[in-house]
Formats: sequence, structure tokens, C-alpha cells
Amino acid sequence: MGRLFRRSILSSLALLLAAAAPVPADQTPADAPPLIAPGGQTLGSPHRGGTLRLTADAGAGTADPQVNYNSEMITLGVVVYDGLTAFAKRPGEASNIPVADLAEALPEPQDGGLTYVFHLRPGIRFSSGREVGVRDVVASFQRIFKVNSPTAGGFYGGIVGADACLKDGPNCTLAGGVVGNEADRTITFHLTHPDAEFFDKLSFPHAYVLPADTPAHDLGNNAPPGTGPYRIVSYDPNHGMTVERNPYFKVWAPEAQPDGYADHIVYSYGLTDEAEVTATENGNFDYMYDNVPLDRYGELGDRFPDQVHINDIFGMFYLIMNVNLPPFNNIKVRQAVNYAVNRRAMQTFYGGPAAGSVLCQNIPSGLSGYEPYCPYTKGADFAHPATEWKAPDLARAKQLVAESGTKGMHVTLVVPNRAVEIAMGTTLQNMLRSLGYDADVKAIAFAIQFTYIQNTNNKVQISLSDWYADYAEPSDFLTALYGCENFHPGSDSSVNISGYCSKPVQALFDQAALVSVTDKKAGAALWAKADRMMLQDAPAAPLIKMKKIDLVSKRLGNFYNTNLYHMLFSQVWVQ
Repeated sequence: MGRLFRRSILSSLALLLAAAAPVPADQTPADAPPLIAPGGQTLGSPHRGGTLRLTADAGAGTADPQVNYNSEMITLGVVVYDGLTAFAKRPGEASNIPVADLAEALPEPQDGGLTYVFHLRPGIRFSSGREVGVRDVVASFQRIFKVNSPTAGGFYGGIVGADACLKDGPNCTLAGGVVGNEADRTITFHLTHPDAEFFDKLSFPHAYVLPADTPAHDLGNNAPPGTGPYRIVSYDPNHGMTVERNPYFKVWAPEAQPDGYADHIVYSYGLTDEAEVTATENGNFDYMYDNVPLDRYGELGDRFPDQVHINDIFGMFYLIMNVNLPPFNNIKVRQAVNYAVNRRAMQTFYGGPAAGSVLCQNIPSGLSGYEPYCPYTKGADFAHPATEWKAPDLARAKQLVAESGTKGMHVTLVVPNRAVEIAMGTTLQNMLRSLGYDADVKAIAFAIQFTYIQNTNNKVQISLSDWYADYAEPSDFLTALYGCENFHPGSDSSVNISGYCSKPVQALFDQAALVSVTDKKAGAALWAKADRMMLQDAPAAPLIKMKKIDLVSKRLGNFYNTNLYHMLFSQVWVQ
């Protein structure tokens, strides 16, 4: 029976993949020609107006764009806010590239890559009506440190004056680091060292430009004014969000921020992922944010193939182990988990090969620095690594646990309370029990689980999470998640959840970043070396590289996917 069920699921997913092949759609409302409706395009012509209806199980935390680090809010924020630069609003791989946004152009680096001078475009207004000025840009970068943004040190710590701001955020001035000149509308950045990813970091949402008088604290449910085609009118994380057009928006750079089709965007919260599927199938919503549960794939493949889109993304599921709490403060235990975990089962729960691929290392395929490498599989080790994962090695895992002397300890695995993650969590619990631990699972609302597992005060031993790339570079899967500067004890903004900090590995991270400035190929080799070195320390167990499976309503057209921000809300239309 289990074998027949698996065959049915995989057949359905194959049907989904064929039926939902993405159709490129890169037109803006001003230049989009009529489209026919193949491959999931459910409306045949551009349609301006109407309300785009979205659903998620819960709100995604604070509405403060410089504090929030949740994909749900970030995917909405890209049509509300702008930075000096932005990732191109283009489909597929083209969306990985930074382009000029509020700045007139991407400047050439000066002083050997230590200085960048941006010219601010004139005439752009916030949704409050006030024109964007140089002082707003300078104040926004100061505010990153004043509100202790999760990426303050990791992304912006290389700006001159950042060290002082990291020590004393409330009084941050970035003196000598970000210099504004109102007369010629320039903003000059001075860096402490060259940074090959500087434009990527400026394009990330935490560098959005906000009004200079935005309070220097987490704004909670009150979204500040932005410059994009939409503005957030109201937000209640327990019920929903209302978004409408920004009356002051005009298109200044279509590739950075095109106009939107829908007049209104409404997010509704509170349904389970199972209920979200049914409601979207029935047309009550146009898009569901959460992952589609495994048990619904057959139904979607048989009855709703034209409403499903499958796209590659830079995202992964990974199992994070707290290196500062027993039993995972013992390297042998962490290595045992890597040997014992059944990555194929994790892939199946997510939807099978059509929905994701097994992941043995931290850098996923498609990024520089990726080299097929798998030491944690049956018949392999670090002396003789495989190139792909084959099966768990429980015998080796049990031997490592026995050597660690930790057998019998109590372990709590913290997972999001969605169907896919709960299924994964139950299997992982059984794996931990098979290794001899007294293991249980704690499911927490998805909206708060990610911040909960970051805070060391909650004493989370092991947790399951997903991670979507901030930008398409290997550092975002290595430095971001395991860099010493991203571990902040007692904070909800500590994306180095494992608490891992290795001086040799950190030195290699830093070297790879520096070499990449002038030699991307040599830098990629160093990132690959850093990945292998860190895998031996095993602060986490990579599980699967994800594809994004999006379910939409029949009335949604011009489905438009970007690698980093998934469905682009401004570029789909409804009727």
C-alpha cells in the first residue's frame, strides 16, 4: 500500500511539473501584449484593477521593513519599498542582478573598491507625499543600527563607522561612512574593505530608504511610508493586512520597480495550510503563501494542474543544532545526526523529486562555490566523500553517539506547526529516538517559530527551519547562517541559530569574500573549501534544496516568478 501511494504521489507531481511549466512574463502594465493561456496562465490579457487576495496561516511578525526577516513579509515589501539599488524585477535568473533604483545609476567603485558615490533621483515621493531626499538615505542607514536590524553587522558592518554603531546603536551616526550632500544630491559610502557583494547588500530589504523622521525602534504593526507602487494601510498579524496603491508613485525605473496591476492587495490570516488549499482551489483566494501539504498533490495534479506553478528558487530545509547546549555541544552527536537523517524521506514529505532535491552541503546547486560533495551518506566519510547522498548510515551514527556518552539525554525538536514540517518533525523525532535519545517534538506557530529558535533565552536544542536566499551568493548560506558576527545571544535577531563560531572557518569566509572582489573563480573555490570545512563541524544538517510550488486561483493571470522574491505581487493581474 505504501509503495502504491508513493507512486501515485510522484506521478501526480510529474503531471504538475509538466502542466505548470513557468511561462516567462516580463512585461509591465504599460507594455504588456495580450497573452494566451497555456501553462498555467489563467487569464489571456492584461487587466488593471481589482483586488489580489492572498492567504497565509498567520502574519509574519513586525511590519518594520528594516527589522523583519521573514520571507512572507519580504515578498510583500518589495512592492512597497525601494532602496538605492534593487534586484531586477525580472523573471528567473535575471532577478538575481542588482540594478539602480532610487539611485540614478550603479556607480563605479573608487579608491580600489572602498568608495561609492550614488546620485539620488529627483522627484520621487514617499506614500505620505513628501519628496525623498539625501537626508532620508543617510538616516535610513543609521537606523539599521539603531533598531539592531538582523543584518546590521553581517551586511553593513563593513561601512566606516559601523563598529561604533554596533557597540552603541542608539547613538549611531556612521560618521565618515555614509556622507550626504544635499546640494548635488549625492550619498557617498566609505568601506573598510572592498566588498564584491556591496550592491547585493544595498538591494536587500533592510536597506530600504524610509523617511528620516521614522522612529528609531521596531514599529510593530505600523508600517512606515515607502516609495513603491503600493502602501500598507493596515496590519493585524492575527487577522490580515490591507494594501492599496501609493497615490504618489510613478515609474522611474521599470526594471527596478514597475507599476502594479491590482488596485488592492488583501492578506487574510488564520486558516490552516489544508484549508488554504481548498479556499484557493475554490477561488476564495488568489494565492497561498504556505507550502502545499503533501496529501493534496494528487488532487492538484488531477483537478487543478493549470493553477499550479513550480519554479526553482534558492531555498533549503535544514536541521539546526545548538552547538552550545547538550547533547549537541558534542561534535560527535552533530555528526551522528548528519549520518542518521533520511534526506530522501524529507524530500518525499516536501513533495518528491519534482518539488526538491536532496541536499548534502550548505551551498545549493546553482550558486558559485557549489561542488557535488557528500560525506554524510552510507559508504562515505570525509576521507572518502561521495558526490551524492545514497542512504542513512545508522550504524556509524549509533557508534558516534555511544562514543559521545550522551545516549539517553532528553532532546526537544522545535518545528513550525505546518503539515509538511510536522511530518518531517515526526520522522526526525523517530530518528533521534533510534539513536538513543528521549526525543519529543514541539510545534510552534510558523509566524513566530523562526524568531523563537533564534533567541538563546529559549534554550532550543535542535530545530527545523527553511531558509530563502537574501541574494544569489554562497555567502548567504555560509556567512549569513554561520558567521560569528551573526550570533547575538538573547536576541530574536540572531540568524546564526546554531551559535556556531569557528575562527578558522570565519577566516576562510573572510578570505573568500575578499578574493571574490577581484577573482570570482578563485573566490568560489574558497567558498567550496569553507563549506567542506564547516560540514565537518556539523552545526546543522542540510536536508533538501526546495523548489517553490505555488497554487493560485483561476482568475489570476500573468504568473510572474523571481528567484529571490517568488511570485511578484505587482505583476500578476486578477479579474
